[in-house]
Amino acid sequence: MEPADRPAGDHGHHGHGDQKLWKLSIAAIGVVFGDIGTSPLYAFKETFDGHHKLTLDTAHIMGVISLMFWSMMVVVTLKYVTIIMRADNKGEGGSLALLALVSGKTKSQRWSRGIILLGVFATALFYGDSMITPAVSVLGAVEGLAVAAPGFGGLIVPIAVVILVFLFSIQRNGTSRVGAFFGPIMLVYFSVIAVLGVISIVKTPQVLAALSPHHAIEFFLISPLPAFFALGSVVLAVTGAEALYADMGHFGRPPIRVSWLWFVLPALMCNYMGQGALLMRDGVLALESPFYLLAPDSFRLPLVLIATAAAIIASQAVISGAFSVTQQAIQLGFIPRLRIDHTSASTAGQIYIPLVNWLLMGMVILLVLTFQNTSNLTSAYGIAVTGAMLIDTCLLGVALFKLWHWKKRYAIPLLVLFFIVDGAYFTANLTKIPDGGWFPLMVGFIIFAMLTTWAKGRKLMLDRMREAAMPIKVFIQSAANSATRVPGTAVFMTSTPEGVPHALLHNLKHNKVLHERVILLTVKISDAPFVSDDNRAKVEDLGQGFHRMVIRYGFMQDADVPAALKRVHSCGAEFKMMDTSFFLARQTLLPAERPGMMLWREKLFAWMLRNAESAMEFFRLPTNRVVELGSQVEI
Repeated sequence: MEPADRPAGDHGHHGHGDQKLWKLSIAAIGVVFGDIGTSPLYAFKETFDGHHKLTLDTAHIMGVISLMFWSMMVVVTLKYVTIIMRADNKGEGGSLALLALVSGKTKSQRWSRGIILLGVFATALFYGDSMITPAVSVLGAVEGLAVAAPGFGGLIVPIAVVILVFLFSIQRNGTSRVGAFFGPIMLVYFSVIAVLGVISIVKTPQVLAALSPHHAIEFFLISPLPAFFALGSVVLAVTGAEALYADMGHFGRPPIRVSWLWFVLPALMCNYMGQGALLMRDGVLALESPFYLLAPDSFRLPLVLIATAAAIIASQAVISGAFSVTQQAIQLGFIPRLRIDHTSASTAGQIYIPLVNWLLMGMVILLVLTFQNTSNLTSAYGIAVTGAMLIDTCLLGVALFKLWHWKKRYAIPLLVLFFIVDGAYFTANLTKIPDGGWFPLMVGFIIFAMLTTWAKGRKLMLDRMREAAMPIKVFIQSAANSATRVPGTAVFMTSTPEGVPHALLHNLKHNKVLHERVILLTVKISDAPFVSDDNRAKVEDLGQGFHRMVIRYGFMQDADVPAALKRVHSCGAEFKMMDTSFFLARQTLLPAERPGMMLWREKLFAWMLRNAESAMEFFRLPTNRVVELGSQVEI
């Protein structure tokens, strides 16, 4: 399997146009905005009562609200919703989709390798984010118990762990059943936090003036250093912005834009201004939990339940995102083959990857037990998010110049604005490294090492196999005349569409027979998310009953080889699985003196190769029709 150029004439269709915009907008509220929607649980409190405490006075409260509003306008509304979401790869979004889109435009540039490494590191940081989001969202919601029912204060961590175990254990059932409830629950949640915010604003209407940018500027003028440190917590208000882009393929651009501009953004700002108004009235007394103290005593327990449901939904979106990103990374050649289960017969994007699910659950529970509360966890949160945002801006720069050919007078000021904002947030979060920011960086570097090692090792292995490959024409001329031909079809899976597969050489050497029809089959993954059935298979007749076949899939599609073969009619008789044998080569790596990778990376690659899912399961080959033959490769 190796990445391939996008086949001409291929068009990915998602079929959003025939569905009502409002229905998709409500569904988007349920799936896309869970992460950013649960930020009010902890973002405002953390800014004043976190590791870098702020003086609790009117000027600072107005400054923080202003910073939050303009961060949402610049980062979410302008950067993601208005501009980056235009950079869709056949309807799909996310760092890997953007990487696949722009890397094809920089093939002749010396810095194309740097672009690829940036995109891969953004993906690695996403995994760190997907570990922290469930932990911080669920803990932030459950911490409301200490306000609503102080007697339960000591049970916050155990309850959070139970909720998380339940959340991960239901993943194998898929999100299709629960998905229908997500939109309405989040609608209720956003409506409730907006109403609570408005009630507080009515009591202190002067807080509305915080929407003016001069309050943010004044904040930096009167307290430059505290304002800079505050950015590390203010950015929590825009965590989840990259989810809008990553989930674009599920809903399309218009529903996400409509739900953000007309519902989610106003609801969030009403709540943040309501929390600010409460702090202006009650001061330190309200700082214990400005989110939950907005509600009257009788409504606090129901608010805990609503917020917990919203936190579970926010976590669900990130976990589903981790599955999708892993599938894309497997198809693009950055992760070994893993078992992927489909949880919906009608929606291809709903998948479940057991290994990713249980590893995530272990790390999330470890985080909750280690950090104990949201204040400690938010220190670890910001770096992964701001790092990914900064990388998205770098990739956007390539898109503006190489894809859309914007004029410099428009593109440069915009990129400067984004780099200043993202750079300020990222550097402010670097100050949190000793307090927990080391965790996502550590996770990011470990996963980055694994992704790049797999991609590099796979390339070296394919190069070595090409070097040792016999020309196919020479083989056919010698083998066709000497070997005994037996009825049926033999499909030899090969990573390289040239030369003779190792499995074919070994089969002839040991069994001394050839089938009447021999297919040399290569599966290629395109840099587009989808490849149409019309462009799926390409067949070349090599003579003497030999055929070279290339089957192409998009990086969001599953490789179902038997289904693809049944659609091929240009290769002799129709393919019947009971008359077809599939031959696979299983490589064993040998250490070699030749330059390739450092020894520790060779050992890591060998371990990943041993633990990859077999090609038989990944390509959905019939188990009773597969023969595996071993070969040894030096890298």
